[in-house]
Formats: sequence, C-alpha cells, structure tokens
Amino acid sequence: MSVLSELKIGEAGIVVALNLPESVQNHLMHMGFVPDARVTALRRAPAGDPTVYGVDGLEIALRHETAEAIRVRSASTESRKEKEIRELDALLEASK
Repeated sequence: MSVLSELKIGEAGIVVALNLPESVQNHLMHMGFVPDARVTALRRAPAGDPTVYGVDGLEIALRHETAEAIRVRSASTESRKEKEIRELDALLEASK
C-alpha cells in the first residue's frame, strides 16, 4: 500500500482511505475520491506540484500534501475477480 502522491504519471491506484480533515475529505469524496475508486496520475506542474489526477471522469489537481494523505493500493495488483465485482456493483448502482 502507498499514498497517492507516490504514483508516477500514467500509473493508477485504487483508493483505500482518506486521512484528511472531515471537510476536505467530504469535498474530495463528492468529486469521486471514494474507497475502491480508480485514480490515475495524469500530469504534474512544471515545478512538480500540484499533480492532476483523473477520477470518475474528472480531472482534479491536488497539492502534494493532500495527495500524501490519500492511501491507495496498486491498480495493477487488483485481481480480476475484484475488478469484476467492482464493475458489477457499479452496474447495479447505475440501474437503481
């Protein structure tokens, strides 16, 4: 397990937890940073901060200190079965 700020550009992670103040956490969760969401590091500012991440069809720039507080697991290690379950859950939610 690692933190979001450690993702290289083009690398994806699966959100595990947000260790942030409740107001910041709620704001990010409304934008798609929820447990089991797939987040991809898209690009970094020339000075290295902030980084733009893709989540749930949105592009969101986060400062290093914020991204450092978001725990992720590697998307490449997500088992096929876990991915299928996550996709089925999303389909079920969408059909409600």
